[in-house]
Amino acid sequence: NVLGIELNPYAAELARVTVWIGEIQWMLKNGYPIRKNPILQPLDHIENRDAVLIFDDGGNPEAGALVGEPDWPAVDAIIGNPPFLGDKKMRAELGDDYTFELRHEYEGRVPGGADLVVYWFEKACAQIETGKCQRAGLVATNSIRGGANQKVLARICDTTRIFNAWSDEDWINEGAAVRVSLVCFGNIEGAKLDGHTVESVHADLTAGDGLNLTLAKQMKVNAGIAFIGTQKSGDFDIAGELARQWLKQPNPNGKPNSDVVRPWVNGMDITRRPSDTWIVDFGVGMSAQAAALYEKPFEHVTSFVQSALVEKRTVWHAQGKDTKHLDKQIQLWHLLWCTRAEMREAFNGKHRYIGTPRVAKYRLFSWLDISVLPDCQVVSISRSDDVTFGILHSRIHELWALRMGTSLEDRPRYTPTTTFETFPFPAGLTPNLAPADYSNPAAAEIAAAAQSLNTLRDNWLNPPEWTDWVRTAEEEKAGYPARPVAKPGHEAELKKRTLTNLYNARPVWLVNAHKTLDGAVAEAYGWNDYTPGMQDEEILRRLLALNLDRSAN
Repeated sequence: NVLGIELNPYAAELARVTVWIGEIQWMLKNGYPIRKNPILQPLDHIENRDAVLIFDDGGNPEAGALVGEPDWPAVDAIIGNPPFLGDKKMRAELGDDYTFELRHEYEGRVPGGADLVVYWFEKACAQIETGKCQRAGLVATNSIRGGANQKVLARICDTTRIFNAWSDEDWINEGAAVRVSLVCFGNIEGAKLDGHTVESVHADLTAGDGLNLTLAKQMKVNAGIAFIGTQKSGDFDIAGELARQWLKQPNPNGKPNSDVVRPWVNGMDITRRPSDTWIVDFGVGMSAQAAALYEKPFEHVTSFVQSALVEKRTVWHAQGKDTKHLDKQIQLWHLLWCTRAEMREAFNGKHRYIGTPRVAKYRLFSWLDISVLPDCQVVSISRSDDVTFGILHSRIHELWALRMGTSLEDRPRYTPTTTFETFPFPAGLTPNLAPADYSNPAAAEIAAAAQSLNTLRDNWLNPPEWTDWVRTAEEEKAGYPARPVAKPGHEAELKKRTLTNLYNARPVWLVNAHKTLDGAVAEAYGWNDYTPGMQDEEILRRLLALNLDRSAN
């Protein structure tokens, strides 16, 4: 009665034996006779094959028209714990050929940026849709509630219904705590969410008798402003002390190393103390020949990046892994893997931008100097005005970001697409406008509240009594910002001054500063009835109405 599909041969055999033992135990417990002689018939009810793509005998996706979607047997119910693998890791883990064929085979049904796990959800949905199954229950990371993954749940809601779900649960996987969603769907009446009876369950795994934020759409006016930062393919980062030594070094092209060595920021530099980490950045399209004229930086990436990539390729080749993904990196080994040309272009003409960690306990925004290169764990917003900063750091935007985003473990995730590009700014204050076009009278009030919040936080993070701001002559010449250094005797105290610790403590002055900012932003929306006690659902309802109205026009 129990069928299965398992890719790993050992795991498949183990599953067969486990089900067989379970059957014997059940028969003994319920008084059924069992065979006394050795059981010699094959145990083939757990099939050893790929569940989502047809393979040839060599273990590779079959070529051309032979590539296809495998059949699943007709059953009453499907349950499983499909593999967790994010879309960004699929090529490295599964190979370019497999990833391409998988996405090609499910094109139009599973978005290209979806995680591996959702292919099992789509397959199970198709089985229900064609009458080969009545219900399914699968486990996924809680990121299935948002982004490209959510579109598969939306198709499930359109085709059948989610009748039971746990939206965000602890899960221990190989010793690491992750957050998962458990989703049961099929032709079953009634609905439960997190153990409570609800009218229905939406694709973002929220109750159907509440707001359906899955209806929110990306808006063109918010496009091209928020970006995920650059991504490395090796050890491009260096300590600040070494970087400052390089700034003093001459080059045969007569140009300074400040052209290609710059301060760098990741998410922890925002939530904790600045790490004084720098990065070798040869830009978007500099050739290896031109890069070699910056001697010290080029020597570093040659030693630590190129050699590591070549060694990794050798190991992968020996293991029989697909190396095409690495081959592409090796061709442009001296450049960052994702250089983010669009982001750099959007930064032109600005002296600063807004940065927020992609994943963090709190939704924090900070000003970053334009010379500082953001890492892929930072979402950068190419705005330099206090009005945008204030709106983003308001309770109104934070609520939207928490509901529209997913999370990693227990830390909310922020994305340019689902959380920023869907957010409806107050009328006349959309961030695609130049600062001079901010005509709303509330803009000045928001800017003043944002400036006050930022100044108070900066004074707390780096008290002048404990901190010196320093930079070398070379840093100053290159336009790089000064960095905070603890005065003698205050190192331990200053180390504790982080934004995370500040928002953990939430002193009265911080709460008051945010209340002032929230009131100014609410006034810009025209919400004269706003109070700090306004219900979250009411704020989200108003924002959703604005989103739907603007995205329709």
